Amino acid sequence: MTIAVLVVDDQQVVREGLVALLGLLDDVDVVGSAANGEQALELAAGLDRLDVVLMDLNMPVLSGVEATGRLTRDHPDVAVLVLTTYSDDESIAGALAAGAKGYLTKDAGRHEIGAALRAVVAGQLTFGADVSRQVAGALSGAKPRTERLPDGLTAREGEVLGLIAAGLTNGKIAAELFIGEATVKTHINNAFAKIGVRNRVEALRYAEQHGLHPKR
Repeated sequence: MTIAVLVVDDQQVVREGLVALLGLLDDVDVVGSAANGEQALELAAGLDRLDVVLMDLNMPVLSGVEATGRLTRDHPDVAVLVLTTYSDDESIAGALAAGAKGYLTKDAGRHEIGAALRAVVAGQLTFGADVSRQVAGALSGAKPRTERLPDGLTAREGEVLGLIAAGLTNGKIAAELFIGEATVKTHINNAFAKIGVRNRVEALRYAEQHGLHPKR
């Protein structure tokens, strides 16, 4: 039986990309998509079958954390798998406290997302590698070993900014990080929005000011 998935993300290009990506998985059936938490709740209430909600966090109208709390309360048989740009402690803790069964960052690829969907449907908790380290650190009382970057940047966004500062094009960044060029553009757009820059020159200046250098 296929996994019925509802995709929730406020960025249309990301939402449509996820729907297309999940469509490549034989055991996944995308039954709808929503641009915010409120739309997700409305769709979930009207669907005949829903197994997993793939949920972004930072959205207008109703955030992913709020929507997760209401979904897990009103639809206890539906699992929420967070897929977001943010991997800070507060975001992770908020999502888990609201009832999310899994947490991935948008660095995740098709196979990792597919494996996470299967895990949460089976009742298992699942996390991306970076998130797992932070959760383990929090449970042990230790500080996360991952470097905390300014302005809420993820580790991957910091890498991308460092490679921009090193003069690499989007294509070369994609090759360096073994990801698609479209994914690079998404990271750049997210990073630029977070740090408040408009072009690569300003991004280069920011990277130099904050010591963001490529990890070779």
